[in-house]
Amino acid sequence: MEVKSNISTNCYHCGELCKNEVITHNEKAFCCEGCHLVYSILDENNLCNYYSIEANPGNAQLKIIDIAKFEYLDLPEVQRALLDFKSDAIHKITFYTPEIHCSSCIWLLENLHKLDQGIITSRVNFLKKEVYVSYNPTLTSLRKIVEIQAKIGYEPLINLSNVESSKSKKTINHSLFVKLGVAGFCFGNIMLLSLPEYISFGKYIESSFRIFFGYLNIALALPVLLYSATEYLIPAYKSVKHKEMSIDVPIAMGIFALFFTSVLEIVSRTGIGYLDSFAGLIFFLLLGKLFQQKTYDFLSFERDFKSYFPISVNKILQNAKIPTMVNHLQKDDIISVGNEELIPVDSELINGNAQVDYSFITGESAPVIVHANEKIFAGGKQMGGTITLRVLQSFSNSDITKLWEADAFQKNTKSEFDQLTTSISKRFTIAIITIAVGSALFWLPNQSSIALKAFTSVLIIACPCALALAAPFTMGNILRIFGRNKFFLKNAFVIEKMAKVNAIVFDKTGTLTNNKNTKVEYVGIQPTNDEKVLIYSLANQSNHPISKQIANYFETLEIDFDEVKEFPGKGIKGVLKGVEVLIGTAEFVGYIFEKQNNTGAYISINGKIFGFLGIKQNYRIEILSKIKSFVKQYKLFVLSGDNNSERNKLTEWFDESNLLFNQTPNDKLQFLKKLKKEGSTTMMIGDGLNDAGALKMSDVGIALNENVANFSPACDAILDAKHFKDFDKFILLSKKGVAIVKVSFILSLAYNIVGMSFAVQGLLTPVVSAILMPLSSISVVVFTTLAVNWSAKKIKLL
Repeated sequence: MEVKSNISTNCYHCGELCKNEVITHNEKAFCCEGCHLVYSILDENNLCNYYSIEANPGNAQLKIIDIAKFEYLDLPEVQRALLDFKSDAIHKITFYTPEIHCSSCIWLLENLHKLDQGIITSRVNFLKKEVYVSYNPTLTSLRKIVEIQAKIGYEPLINLSNVESSKSKKTINHSLFVKLGVAGFCFGNIMLLSLPEYISFGKYIESSFRIFFGYLNIALALPVLLYSATEYLIPAYKSVKHKEMSIDVPIAMGIFALFFTSVLEIVSRTGIGYLDSFAGLIFFLLLGKLFQQKTYDFLSFERDFKSYFPISVNKILQNAKIPTMVNHLQKDDIISVGNEELIPVDSELINGNAQVDYSFITGESAPVIVHANEKIFAGGKQMGGTITLRVLQSFSNSDITKLWEADAFQKNTKSEFDQLTTSISKRFTIAIITIAVGSALFWLPNQSSIALKAFTSVLIIACPCALALAAPFTMGNILRIFGRNKFFLKNAFVIEKMAKVNAIVFDKTGTLTNNKNTKVEYVGIQPTNDEKVLIYSLANQSNHPISKQIANYFETLEIDFDEVKEFPGKGIKGVLKGVEVLIGTAEFVGYIFEKQNNTGAYISINGKIFGFLGIKQNYRIEILSKIKSFVKQYKLFVLSGDNNSERNKLTEWFDESNLLFNQTPNDKLQFLKKLKKEGSTTMMIGDGLNDAGALKMSDVGIALNENVANFSPACDAILDAKHFKDFDKFILLSKKGVAIVKVSFILSLAYNIVGMSFAVQGLLTPVVSAILMPLSSISVVVFTTLAVNWSAKKIKLL
C-alpha cells in the first residue's frame, strides 16, 4: 500500500534525504516516485535481496525516464550496428552502464532474467562497467531490455554517432582533462595572488588589499572544490554511504580540512590560509590519476591490439590457397574454412555445406545450417566439409577476441594478488585515518598549524595505489613479453597459476612429436585414382596430425563431401552421394582382424578395408632434451590416444609408469581431474583438438599449434609450436614475475612507512605529499618494468 506523508527520513532505495513529501510502501520510505517504482518492480519479481547486499544501494531516480526515446532501438539498422551476435534463437549485446558502482549493482544486473523471461543471461564486467546480455528475440526485444534497465536506474549509454568505433573508447574519462585544467588554472592564479606573501612583502600591503586577495583566492578555490575535487569527493561519499572504506575517504578528509581551515583563517582575518596548497594538492592528485589511467589504457591496448591468439586462414587467390593472418583480411576477400576450423570474421557463404557450431558464442552446441548467400558470424565453427566464404568486414571490426573469455570457458579463477591488495587496502585506509587523527591531536595543544599540516600530509601521502599497481603492471609486462614470443595467455591469472605448477601432462601426437618430416608407410590395397580423391579430400577436412599426414601421402584433387563428421579419439567420417568413407582406429572402421601395433590410421570405403597407413613419429628432440631436467621439479606424464608402440622410445625421457596410451578424450579429462583431487597444480600441453576437455580441466591448459587456425577457447594459452622449446623459460619468467610482485609490495609498504614518518612530524606540506603520492606509483611501474625486462633478458626471452 502506498502512502504519502511529510515526515523527514531517508529513502529506502537510494539513501537520499526525503526533502519533500515521503512515499511509504510496505513500511518503507521513498524520496520520489522513481525510487518507489524501482522498489515495486523488484518487489513484484522477488528481487528485494538487492537491498540486503548493501544498505540503500540504488541510484536516485528523481529524473523521470522518457520511455518513448528508446523507439529507435526497434530499427533493424540500429540493431545491426549494436548487436555483437545475431541468430534466430539468440542475440548478444554489450551495454556500457556508467551507473554501476557496487556489489548490489552487479547482483541486480546479473539477475535481469528474472525481470524479463526473454533474457537468457547477463554478466557484468565491473572494471569496464559493461553488461553482456544474451536474449531470445522471440520473447523480448532490445528496446524492452534497455527500458527495463532504465526503469531500475541503470540506463546504458548508447551513442549511435560512434557505434561503429571501438567500444573501449566509451570508458575514457574525458572530464578528467577538464578538471585537471580547471585545477591548474586556479592553482596558478592563487599562487600569483599569494606571491607577496611568499617573498615576505605581505606586511607592506594594505590590509584591505590582503583581504581582497584572500576573498579572490576563495573564489578561485571554489571551482576546484566543487568541480575538480569531485573526482575524489564523490567516490568517497559513495564509500561512506555504503559503509565501506576506500582510499578516497582519507583524501577527501584532507581536502576538506585544507579548504575550510583556509576559509576560516581568511574570513576571521587570522591568517592567509592554505588555498595555494589546496589547489596544488588537487592539481597533482589529478595529474597522478591521469598518469595511472593512461598507463592502464596502454596495457589494455597492448592486450587488445595484439589479440590473445594468432589466427590464420586460407585466402583464395587465383584458385590457390594462401595462408593469411586474419588481421590482414579485408572486405570482399575470399577465404576457405575447413572442418573443425573457426570462422574468424563475419562472412557470407559462397560455396559448400555450412553446419556452424556457435557454442563458443551461445553455449549451445547444436549446429546451425547456413545456406548460400547467408551470413555466418565470427566465432562459429564449421562442422562439415570445407566451405568458401566472402569476408564482410575486416578483423579490426570483429569482436572475436571476446570469444576466448566467453562464459562457457571460464574457470572462475581469482587472482590471489587482487584479493591480497583489496584486503590490505581496507585495513590500510583505517590505519591512515587513525594515524592522521592521532598526529593532529598530538600537535594541536601547542602548534595548531603543524597539527593541520601533519593531519593533511598523512592523509595525502599514505596511499596504497602503488600497492594496487604492482601486480597488474608486472603481469601486464610479462603478457607483453610472452606475446612477442608467440605465447598468448587468456589473462594475467594464468601467470600466477603457471608459477605454482607441480605436475605437467603432455599429449603425444602433435605435441611431443613434430608433424613435419615424418615417414609414412602404407600397407594394404592400393586405391584407384577416384578412391585416392575420396581419401585425400576426407583426410584434409580434419586438423588432426595423423589426418594431415594421410592427406599429404595421398595428395591429389580435392572434392567437397555432402556430410562430414569427426569423432574425437576415433576418426572421421564422410559421405558423398551415398559413398561412406571412414578414416580412424580399427574399431572405428570395423576392422576385426590382426591390428597394427604402430601409430597411424585405417581406411575404409563403403565397408571395404583398404589398409593401414603407419606413421613413424618424429619427436621434438629439443623439447625432450629438457624433460630430464624437469624430472626433479615436476611430476611428468604423457597421455596418448595412440597405441603403446612408442613406449620404449618415450621411456628414455619419462618414467614408464607415467606413460598412458589408448586414452580417449574423456580418459584424459578424468586423469587431470584425478591429479587435481590429489592436490596437484596441473599444466596440460596438447594440440587443442582431442584435448579440449583435459585443457579445460587443468589449472593451466596450453594449446600447441602448428596451424594457428585451430583455436580452442577451452585452453588458457596458445603457443606457437616453433616456440615450444621455450616453454621452460615461460614457466621460469612466471615464477620471477610472482617474486617481483612480492618485492613491489614490500617497496610500496616501505614508501608509506617512510613517508608517514615525515608527515606525522609536520615536515611535509600537503602539496609535497600530493607530488610524492603519484611518484610512488611511478616508482613501482618503473621498477616492475625494469625488473621484468631484466629477468626476461637473463633467460633469453628478450
